[in-house]
Amino acid sequence: MKVAVIGGGAAGLMAAWAAAEGGADVTLFEQNEKCGKKIYITGKGRCNVTNDCDPQEYLSHVVRGGKFLTGAVYAFPPRSLMEHLERGGLRLKTERGNRVFPVSDKASDVTKCLENYCRMAGVDIIFNTKIEKLLILNSTMRGVITANGQFLCDKVIVCTGGKSYPSTGSRGDGYFFARQAGHKVIDTVPSLCGVNLKGDYFKQMQGLSLKNVGLKVFVGGKLVKELFGEMQFTHFGASGPLILTASALINRADPAHVRLVLDFKPAMTSQQLSARLLREFDAFKNKDISNCLKTLLPSSAVLPLLLRCGIPADKKINSVTKQERASLLTNLKNFDMLFLSLRGFEEAVVTSGGVDLKEIDPKTMESKLVKGLYFCGEVLDADAFTGGFNLQIAFSTGYCAGRAAAKG
Repeated sequence: MKVAVIGGGAAGLMAAWAAAEGGADVTLFEQNEKCGKKIYITGKGRCNVTNDCDPQEYLSHVVRGGKFLTGAVYAFPPRSLMEHLERGGLRLKTERGNRVFPVSDKASDVTKCLENYCRMAGVDIIFNTKIEKLLILNSTMRGVITANGQFLCDKVIVCTGGKSYPSTGSRGDGYFFARQAGHKVIDTVPSLCGVNLKGDYFKQMQGLSLKNVGLKVFVGGKLVKELFGEMQFTHFGASGPLILTASALINRADPAHVRLVLDFKPAMTSQQLSARLLREFDAFKNKDISNCLKTLLPSSAVLPLLLRCGIPADKKINSVTKQERASLLTNLKNFDMLFLSLRGFEEAVVTSGGVDLKEIDPKTMESKLVKGLYFCGEVLDADAFTGGFNLQIAFSTGYCAGRAAAKG
């Protein structure tokens, strides 16, 4: 069985190895000068390869495509990936949130391990070669077309990634191949990215990192999820773990219907916070309110909060009205961050959207429209939250595609 794999990222390297291990004659085409360009920048250069959890827990962190991915994740779960990498000489460690990294903290070591597996299995890796078109005859794969001519084969596995971080070569080529084969492609949007906010209040808080805060995510007036953790204000709006998670939940919604509501004090009920405010007001009754609030908030957050409440920063505590105190309490627990839009693909960790899963066999990743054509990894309409879950999608689907493609 002669198999061509398009793309030398996480999904492509896994698919190529799995197909070669299954006895196929495999050629991997990579348009860059080396494999794993996107792997190199994941996890801030450390590469969070997966999340050390069982398949059921893993699937609870998938945003879209969970049902489709169930078979693949059980066939090649995080634990199997970890064992595979460690057998290849890559030592791993598990950090907070069950995030798995190489002990060396070098993403390049992950790529080297995967590439070594491919070479030992006999995969022929061809660099600096871009696939221009698929060769399809009578709804059956016949090969691919490169700038240097035709490459004839029995099976083709498309592992070209999405559109996120286009500087690594991920520019949506796989969607072109999918459409050429007659597949529907769900509109792609950025996911796991920062958000642009309305107004300029956040500029006063630029650089502020908040820990142990809450974030409520609303879409169409409905509470979608309550989150707890860390976030940062930036020159454009907000970013950080909470915001990245929220972006995965709102990226297909009309921005006008999205609300992101910050809770500065999630550990306290409204009643407890009200009592705390009264105690602070009593202790600072002859002081400016801006000085009083610094006992509750970072300094850079005080003025934006007072502006939101319409309270002058130099107003004395003893002249603050009951209504103004109620407004402070409301905004401390429900600070509307005035969502505008998502950041672009240049900053997004992954792409949401892609090849319609209804047209792909979930066990083999083979197209239901073209025999011998497979899609896996980020090119599919499947994505998850941060924490190693998206790379596991690439590895699990790549493994299933490669194993299936090797069969007659």
